[in-house]
Amino acid sequence: MSTFSGSRRAVLLGTLAALALGATACGSSGSSDPLGGGSSASAGATASGGAASGGSGGSGGSGGTVVVGSANFPENVLLGSIYSQALKAKGVKVQEKFNIGSREVLYGQLQSGNLTVLPEYNGALLAYLDAKNTAVTTPDVNAALTKALPASLAILDSSPAEDKDSLSVTQETADKYSLKSITDLAAKAGEFTIGGPPEFKTRREQQFKDVYGLTFKEWKPTADTTANALKDGSIQVGNVFTTDPKIVQYKLVPLSDPKNVFGAQNVTPLVNKAGVDANATAALNAVSAKLDTAGLTALMKRVSVDKEDPSAVAKDWLKSNGLG
Repeated sequence: MSTFSGSRRAVLLGTLAALALGATACGSSGSSDPLGGGSSASAGATASGGAASGGSGGSGGSGGTVVVGSANFPENVLLGSIYSQALKAKGVKVQEKFNIGSREVLYGQLQSGNLTVLPEYNGALLAYLDAKNTAVTTPDVNAALTKALPASLAILDSSPAEDKDSLSVTQETADKYSLKSITDLAAKAGEFTIGGPPEFKTRREQQFKDVYGLTFKEWKPTADTTANALKDGSIQVGNVFTTDPKIVQYKLVPLSDPKNVFGAQNVTPLVNKAGVDANATAALNAVSAKLDTAGLTALMKRVSVDKEDPSAVAKDWLKSNGLG
């Protein structure tokens, strides 16, 4: 399985380290430090404000400062804001350093202690640390991660929320053919056209035949227009990422994947262990217990489609789940 299951995050977080290391965080003033040279503003800063400047960074356990970072795409900024505000609600002193960049930079900053907490995706993180590992289920991926991570880092509880590849259909198609899982496609795949990124056919056609017995009528390279192609009927099945806001906007139905063709990509806090105490750990695990894919997708519609501020969206979600 390739990093981020071949999803857009392979580009967003898996960019060349040389480019990432040469860039500074949003809001920096020319420092070579990818976090912008000093520490960020306090947790009162907005989630979309990027890395701020100020005093030194550093992690905090009992009574110290927890520095929450994020990658430079909207979903990760939203998750960072959820983590940050959940920690604040439990009395933890927080600094935010959002919109930093690629995993190469983020991971190194977490190891050094300049960051304390990151919203990660367990399958993608495992692929980054151990590209040959074949674990696909959440328990297996997390067990492998626990072994692969250095002693200074740890993953906390994974949430049910996953940003991963899916085979999705319209609600009308799901209702008409009683489709709930990829298994249910077997009787109709020969009549359906499937769409996805140009490389999707090469990567997945044989897997779908071998694992689910699926042979589709036609494969179309729909790339970023896959959800739209489902909506207009030019394809009947599409490779749509599970937190794509268009799932909500167009009322699409991601089919379950009981045989795990698409490996786990659970949203999971990655932490520098020296920087989080029991109170901070409990706050982050409480977020994971409440966050699911449907909920995250709805939040992403507010951020990406409705253009609401990520920090306000995070605040609403925490309040509605008794965490803010």
